Amino acid sequence: MTAIDLDRRSPRGGLLPRFVVFGLAVVVVVSALSLRLFQLQVANGGYYATLADDNRVLLQALPSSRGLIYDRNGLALVRNVPSFTVKIRPADLPFSKRDEVVGRLSRLVGMTPAAINEAIDRNPGSRFDLVRVAGDVSEDVARIIAEEHLALPGVQVDAEARREYVYGSLVSQVVGYSGAVTAEDLKRLREVGYLPDDTIGKAGVENVYETELRGRYGLEQIERDASGRKIRVLAQVRPPRTGDSLELSLDLDTQREAEQALRWAMGLAGLKRGVVIVMNPQTGEILAMVSLPTYDDNLFARGISVTDYAKLAKNADQPLLNHGISEQYPPGSTYKLVAGSGALADGLITTRTELDTKPYLLLGRTYRFWEWNRRGWGPLTIYDGFAHSSDTFFFQVAARLGIDRLAYWGKQFGFGARTGIDLPGEAKGTVPSNEWKQEVFGQPIFPGETYHAGIGQGYDTATPLQVLNAYAALANGGRLLQPQVVRRVIAPDGTVVREFEPKLIRELPVEPSVLRDMRIASRRVVTIRHTRNLVELPIVVSGKSGTAEFGKRDRQGRLPYHSWFVAFVPKDPYPKADDANGYKAAARTDSELAIVAFAFDSNTKGNAAIEIVKYFLQLHYDLKVDLRNLDLLERANFYQGN
Repeated sequence: MTAIDLDRRSPRGGLLPRFVVFGLAVVVVVSALSLRLFQLQVANGGYYATLADDNRVLLQALPSSRGLIYDRNGLALVRNVPSFTVKIRPADLPFSKRDEVVGRLSRLVGMTPAAINEAIDRNPGSRFDLVRVAGDVSEDVARIIAEEHLALPGVQVDAEARREYVYGSLVSQVVGYSGAVTAEDLKRLREVGYLPDDTIGKAGVENVYETELRGRYGLEQIERDASGRKIRVLAQVRPPRTGDSLELSLDLDTQREAEQALRWAMGLAGLKRGVVIVMNPQTGEILAMVSLPTYDDNLFARGISVTDYAKLAKNADQPLLNHGISEQYPPGSTYKLVAGSGALADGLITTRTELDTKPYLLLGRTYRFWEWNRRGWGPLTIYDGFAHSSDTFFFQVAARLGIDRLAYWGKQFGFGARTGIDLPGEAKGTVPSNEWKQEVFGQPIFPGETYHAGIGQGYDTATPLQVLNAYAALANGGRLLQPQVVRRVIAPDGTVVREFEPKLIRELPVEPSVLRDMRIASRRVVTIRHTRNLVELPIVVSGKSGTAEFGKRDRQGRLPYHSWFVAFVPKDPYPKADDANGYKAAARTDSELAIVAFAFDSNTKGNAAIEIVKYFLQLHYDLKVDLRNLDLLERANFYQGN
């Protein structure tokens, strides 16, 4: 072996190539890092400096003041009051400190840790968006949170305007309430400027007129620190625009009178649900709308607790639902307006036609369709058939019309379709026909079902507002109008943005004489004392009562029932000397007040709805009489009136 071979195998000789390779690698890495450093600091330095500055300085939405809501006389129903709201930015709340922060916060704001965690976890935005946790906290709590921000990372307090509903539950079904946006809301509304911690109208006109009430958000340029907290406002890019205000058609005094009458009857009769709606038949304006039970919209404005919301949501009588428009019930004998008007208009009967009313109408050999009094009345014209609310009379009228023609006239009077009122959640109701039953059940209407449809039973359903609107069209001479609860939209400077005019749905396709005859028949309902002592009121009242059976029979085979009464009063309601019975006044088309009362599952000796309307009229016209029949509100389930 040579000396050269020995040298190549020595340890020193083997390390040299490794050092060379390592040195080259270091040179390559350092060169690459230097090149990248040059690129970041020199070539792209301006871009990253701008990016860093953009993270420090950004545009932020500047909320606008929500518009106010007034009654028709300018009384404020809703106003904005200052309030403190606690919010959390999840990205700034370390997971390791979450339990500690949530526990501390729960003691300060009076919420359970579970409720706070739920608010954080259901955040509709990203982790960098603020989450609304608690609203309307006291100034002392707001100050403590602000002072302890280092111990409460991610938590901040914002000063905001909170909605205050001045009359609470009195008008809550119409006014509604506003609340925090949800993830579903944001999917629709993020592009038009809504934020994850925003509020939005949830019910009533607060919901329907959200765009007008919200106004336009502004923009401001702010500077924030590394943790995302706002340091200062640099500039206001665009000022916010205050939302428009609403003037409602509601008259607060009329609303109080309607609620007082309904609560009185519900208390005496033990009713669980009831509705009173008052309308001006000349314009379609809703003067009062009461649905009981109801809720206080301030609960939502202040941030309703999970417990309180669960109580409302689980209540079997559904206080969150406006039963005047969102629930549909069999209209009972109030629907005889449709059958009577249709038969007169189609020439199937005249005012002189007499139909014999017996204890029952026999269909085939076995099916008996009973008169409500089980006795019959003998021969009756349309005037007394309507006045006595004879079932066998209107069974015969419905048979002459046939189900499809009866359905046609029902739809002309607005049944089976939404009225279009500017409130959310309106139901359509049902008007049965051969086509309808074929689609739903796969079979045509049977003759007995036509009988039932003629008296507003069977498949027929309607909302209290639909019943009222049909009779308002009768009272005004045949104009079916779209009901409305907003009269004006008013800009922040007081100018009128939009003036609501009466909106015609259709002119009823009948001769004026037909409706005049039905108005006289409606007055006849009162004068023959079918409504007991209502005729003794010193004003002219026309209308129609109704009872509608539903549900399951009791041990005696009796069905529970709802009570209806719908009425209208002429513009000058006091009878003249030459019109002792009020028929001339009733025949006029100048009525400015129509009212419907609905008593759910009433089962009283008398018609509870009549007593409600009677008491309302006494209050509204300040009549110096009290004709309420308290004994008729006794629960009994043996009243068989219509």
